[in-house]
Amino acid sequence: MAGNVWVLAEQWRGQLSEITYEVLALGKELATALGCDLQAVLLGHNVKPLAASLGKADSVLCLDHSALATPVAEIFAHALTPIIRARSPQAILMPLTNVSLGVASLLAEELGIGCVNFCRDVRAVDGSLQTRSVLYGGKMEAIVKPAQRPAILGILPGVRPPDEGLAETVPPIEDVTVDVQESSSIRWKRYIEPEIGDVDISKQEVLVSVGRGLQSPDNVAVAAELAEALGGAVCGSRPVIDQGWLPLSRQVGKSGVVVKPKLYLAAGISGAPEHVEGMKNSELIIAINTDEQAPIFHVAQYGIAADVMDLLPALTEAVRSRKEVKSHA
Repeated sequence: MAGNVWVLAEQWRGQLSEITYEVLALGKELATALGCDLQAVLLGHNVKPLAASLGKADSVLCLDHSALATPVAEIFAHALTPIIRARSPQAILMPLTNVSLGVASLLAEELGIGCVNFCRDVRAVDGSLQTRSVLYGGKMEAIVKPAQRPAILGILPGVRPPDEGLAETVPPIEDVTVDVQESSSIRWKRYIEPEIGDVDISKQEVLVSVGRGLQSPDNVAVAAELAEALGGAVCGSRPVIDQGWLPLSRQVGKSGVVVKPKLYLAAGISGAPEHVEGMKNSELIIAINTDEQAPIFHVAQYGIAADVMDLLPALTEAVRSRKEVKSHA
């Protein structure tokens, strides 16, 4: 079937998002399997220089307009619609993050076709598309075969390692011009910056994550001591963030930050699907919970049925002692 595979290159405040490279890696696999080209589509204002970093794609379509400076889903969908109608891609892979969320669904409405969101994978099977999508906050998975082309597919973070979407080559870049809607029923108000000096938990190699099992906000300091001893940072599940135990920038999960550290220690976290969605791709997951049936144990490589307030201080002391011994060796 004619038509290329497209990837929406997500950019925010002049930088390409990591998920862009994840989806490019997936898109390249899909385009190769379908025997077509991979095209990246870049929308924004003064963003053309970013296209040089999209070398995994065979070419880049760049639409630059002042109305696209901030990520308003309605305006983005309206701008993409005539380009898709004119060029008829087979599949459009769109990142699902706080930046791009909503574009895929609104675009499907504009085009009058279906949309498959929350995809963990997309493959070509006998020339047809097949997606693996999560439902009900991650409680179920479904294999979906889109019946229409183009297929609009919302892709979750973590679908491929971002390094696989990088390439040193600079792709051909084509400027695209369409009439861009300059107003929307959705208004951009402001971006809430993380607290000054706070860490970016998505970049940490070690995370100690706390849940309601920590019992009290005063006990966050105990988890922070372990995180410091391990050379990492403390973070948390949504319930403790909602209660103000930690700032919003430290929230892990579907509605927070997706993390992939080398070590993720879940302390007193039950393991709701929304939380697991944000940390399941960590290299090593260790869970501590008094409830032996807690769902978090299903995704952890190692689990300890214990009170976190008994175990965390002991772990901190053990780590510090081990470091002291090594420093004198």
